[in-house]
Amino acid sequence: MAQTKTANIPATKRAPRTLAGTLPATDTARAHLVTQYEAALRLMQDGKYDKAHAAFEKMLAAGAGELSDRVRMYANACLLQAAKGKNTFASHEEHYDYAVSLLNDGHYEDAREQFKLILKANDKADYALYGLAVLSSMTGDSHRCLEHLTEAIRQNPRNRIQARADSDFQDMADDPRFTELLYPEV
Repeated sequence: MAQTKTANIPATKRAPRTLAGTLPATDTARAHLVTQYEAALRLMQDGKYDKAHAAFEKMLAAGAGELSDRVRMYANACLLQAAKGKNTFASHEEHYDYAVSLLNDGHYEDAREQFKLILKANDKADYALYGLAVLSSMTGDSHRCLEHLTEAIRQNPRNRIQARADSDFQDMADDPRFTELLYPEV
């Protein structure tokens, strides 16, 4: 039986793999570019769109080579995401209407955040407290509903009359504390 000899070939080191593909072993400039690209992607994934956009723009200015199309696409996506979170309102009423629309569409956490922003800008905004009371009622948090509604009524007694006719408080109707709050004279 004949044996075959295999030549002992030294093992070559594999080129590292990245999100952008395999790096040639000797191209340090490209390796640096890919490192920057991956760092910018991590910023984007972490929701730090402004920082990610700046990193992508820096890459484009330095020459992103074959990654230019991807870098431009991600830079634009960062701009869109950053702009998405920034709303401007002409008045407090417009801001309140936006929060109520979020509430009506079922975006409860976003609505809560908007009501809290209104209160942060004006702690005497009884309508935002009323909105938080409605939100709490709709999400089944009776304790917070009563807290917010009590404060809204304290700041503006007309909220008591409005709450009596508001169908959004239907889940609170059987709670004696709610009835006592709305009809204290009985």
